[in-house]
Amino acid sequence: MRYKEIRALLLKRFHIPKARAISRTMRSFTMAEKAVFYFFASVFILSGFIMAWQVSEAFLVEVPIRGGTLAEGVVGNPRFINPVLALSEADKNLTAVVYSGLVRLTPEGLITNDLASQVQISKDERVYTVTISKDARFHDDAPVTADDIIFTISKIADPVIKSPRRGNWDGVAVEKVDERTVTFTLKKAYTPFIYNLTTGILPKHIWNNVSNDEFSFSQFNTLPVGSGPFEVVRVDRNKGGIPDYYMLKPNSHTSGREPYIENLVFHFYPSETALIDAYNNGTVDSVSGISPENVAKVNSHGSQVIHSPLPRIFAVFFNQTKSKALANLGVRRALDLAAPKERIVEDILGGYATPIDGPIPAGIYDWSIGGTNMKSPEERLELARQMLSKDGWVLNLENGVLEKKSGSAIITLSFSISTGDVPELRQVAEELKGAWEKLGAKVDILVYETGDLNQNVIRPRQFESLLFGEVVGRDADVYPFWHSSQRNDPGLNIALYANTKADKLLENARSTSDKKSAEKNYKAFYEEIRNDSPAVFLYTPSFLYIVPENLKAVNPGPLAITQDRFLGIRDWYIETDKVWKIFLN
Repeated sequence: MRYKEIRALLLKRFHIPKARAISRTMRSFTMAEKAVFYFFASVFILSGFIMAWQVSEAFLVEVPIRGGTLAEGVVGNPRFINPVLALSEADKNLTAVVYSGLVRLTPEGLITNDLASQVQISKDERVYTVTISKDARFHDDAPVTADDIIFTISKIADPVIKSPRRGNWDGVAVEKVDERTVTFTLKKAYTPFIYNLTTGILPKHIWNNVSNDEFSFSQFNTLPVGSGPFEVVRVDRNKGGIPDYYMLKPNSHTSGREPYIENLVFHFYPSETALIDAYNNGTVDSVSGISPENVAKVNSHGSQVIHSPLPRIFAVFFNQTKSKALANLGVRRALDLAAPKERIVEDILGGYATPIDGPIPAGIYDWSIGGTNMKSPEERLELARQMLSKDGWVLNLENGVLEKKSGSAIITLSFSISTGDVPELRQVAEELKGAWEKLGAKVDILVYETGDLNQNVIRPRQFESLLFGEVVGRDADVYPFWHSSQRNDPGLNIALYANTKADKLLENARSTSDKKSAEKNYKAFYEEIRNDSPAVFLYTPSFLYIVPENLKAVNPGPLAITQDRFLGIRDWYIETDKVWKIFLN
């Protein structure tokens, strides 16, 4: 359209039908009539706008959009942001978002492909054939290949590297089929092996020139390049050169959907007290793993507190070879009956735990939650006294300790509880000591530094009873903790439990791929343990995660490890927009 035509169109006078008649009618109105007319005309126009707005709102939906910053506070400084070496919570937190595995877990605990496009399992469940996605790329845009998979597993399996994951890969043969295909061959079927494939993958082209001796000292341990949902864009270090600040952004080369959060920031602190101070003064937006006794110190205004049971158990494990009193089944059952589990959960753990009666953590199966005994602690204590009395235990009035004749000898109901130097565990031990001394037992508490406890008490089994926690995992595989083959170090059967029926049930449970069959075996094993009472099972702890109210879609589900809170991080969002439903994909 030319200039003259545009000018003519703009200067053209448009004719509105009946305009003169309407104008004459308006001039004939009195002032009152004009006021009424303009009032109703205004109401009509305003109502029209309101109706249009309401109709629009009815068809609008809120959707997440890219944007916002989440600053997370963590205790400790990272040293190994590396799936082969990650040890500390700080290491594991960053590794979880920087690296990705062949498959990943959803917050609901389901397995879905990540770097892999396909996972095939042989009929005998011994061979896993994995095809890598064509879109799988590292943060530097290099493709993920079979060589990267084999390189990563070889480093984990290398004894010189001393990877904490090495035991998970014992007896697994890894072979390259082609550039995008690898096979994993097991010596025998082991259903939980699929979880091994969540292990983060290292880029061989970056690590290949790092020798085994230099592996733990490489700069790439603190300047990582992975293939996970976030990549590192900035690192700040303290005066000692130790990283204490990381900024990450969404990985633009991810094979899955990019996260909504624009900036993910990690701050690191030397203690839980310093972390809480940072949260209270607004330096960080979210904190996790706060101990129950410190929750009250957190200013949670404007925040949401998320808690989920961890697949862990805390119990007092009995070493029947070191104590004649604890070798008595009646004594073990009486101690279990008198244990104040509910009081421990409420008073010491602030309610952030679940009482249990067996070796399967609460939250895995409905029947694994304890507290089914509806009697009060006082009633249970009295029942325990009656149980011991019927079994021949008599109170020594001089020292207030129960005794029992065994042939020519007299057995005294006395033993020690060994535990770690952790405030929570010391308080639990004191609570148990008080309850069991009311029963007529003499209980000593022995507290050890963590390293000393592991090396000099647990490994050689030098304890009468041990207050300790076990990380079971989401698959409920308790074989390492209770099978008789695991009684000696480095096995984890710290109760030295031996029961051929229980062994068979554990073997069946870990070798079947049918979840219902596995659960049936675990329930039968649970009942076997309850009958034998090799430990007093106390509680499953809850994981606490405090996040800002404007952070949406945070649904951690059941966690195996604390880093599992990031399983759904791609869905988390802060910023939103509104669009009509018809424009949604």
